Amino acid sequence: MFFKILKMKTLCALLVLSATLITDTKVFSQSTNAVTTGVPFLLIGPNSRFAGMGETGTAIADDATAMHWNPSGLAYQQTGTEINFTHSPWLAGLNIGDLFYDYVAGKKYIKSLNGTIGASLTYLNIGEIITTDELGNRTPQRDYKAYELAFAVAYATKLSPDWGVGVTTRFIYSRLSPNDLTVGSERGTGTAFSTSFDLSGLWRPSTGPNIIKNKLSIGMNLSNLGPKISYVDADQADPLPTQLRLGFGYKIFEDVGNSLTLTADFSKLLVKRDTATGVADNFYEAIFTSWGGDVLRSIQSSIGAEYWYGNPRLIALRAGFFYEDPSYGNRKFITLGAGLRYSLYGFDFSYISALEENHPLANTLRFGLSVNF
Repeated sequence: MFFKILKMKTLCALLVLSATLITDTKVFSQSTNAVTTGVPFLLIGPNSRFAGMGETGTAIADDATAMHWNPSGLAYQQTGTEINFTHSPWLAGLNIGDLFYDYVAGKKYIKSLNGTIGASLTYLNIGEIITTDELGNRTPQRDYKAYELAFAVAYATKLSPDWGVGVTTRFIYSRLSPNDLTVGSERGTGTAFSTSFDLSGLWRPSTGPNIIKNKLSIGMNLSNLGPKISYVDADQADPLPTQLRLGFGYKIFEDVGNSLTLTADFSKLLVKRDTATGVADNFYEAIFTSWGGDVLRSIQSSIGAEYWYGNPRLIALRAGFFYEDPSYGNRKFITLGAGLRYSLYGFDFSYISALEENHPLANTLRFGLSVNF
């Protein structure tokens, strides 16, 4: 198919985001049950803060990046305006210098709407793609830049003091090859467009027993619900990476100058493909049909911790662990992070220490900057 002319190292770098390297319908991975999707960059966790906590943000979601982790978190942000920016030289283990990820989000509470609105832009730069003809000869005049992006808007409101709900609408654009690409008898646009939406909820009890009052939070986010994305024709369309996330957060202690919070996230990809034909179910079918087989092994799990020192918050230390079963992607890594708050500004960074030698995610850094006003 037309992807065969791409510089394979770069194409594989993109698709390994879902823990699977694919070309056409072939799967090259240690995993035996991993399901491939289109535009897997939508699963990259923005915000180096939550990335430093083992990719756990579903139950916390207390800044503008809640749009990714749990849009309902915006409902509890009823003061001020925030701009949040994340940059990462992505998949450092592959040593591809021009592969990077950027994410910018903003939020603002609007009293007349009785809720908080947010907007975000996600951008994955895949880099310069080198092309060849059918004999393997370079065709520099056809080299091009590949990238993917998504623009999203969100709205969240409180149904009660303890319950928040939120929804996100997302517009997705993917450019993996030139628009006039022809290989053999097939002709593809090389670009694809789709839309998706998220549905979410968040519970933070402000009453009840002291053991949970203002300490516990439980969040849920059903993300990337939308039609398949296609580069060539509908028969080769790929499903979006529809995902269900369930998160828990618990504040162990908090006093004038110290606080410690523990978090845990569990997520499952809600995608189902026919094993014989490779055709994927539509998203409204897959949210039910994808629960077959060994469900527990298909769930990704992660834990994290965040310690803050200072009054107001000044310095943060973070750590976490992410686990994915070997049959469903085999990603296992430790995360570390730190943060600093000064006046209106926040600075964060995170680091991934992969537990597998030469893993593409090894030594990946994420840097974050936030401004609140």
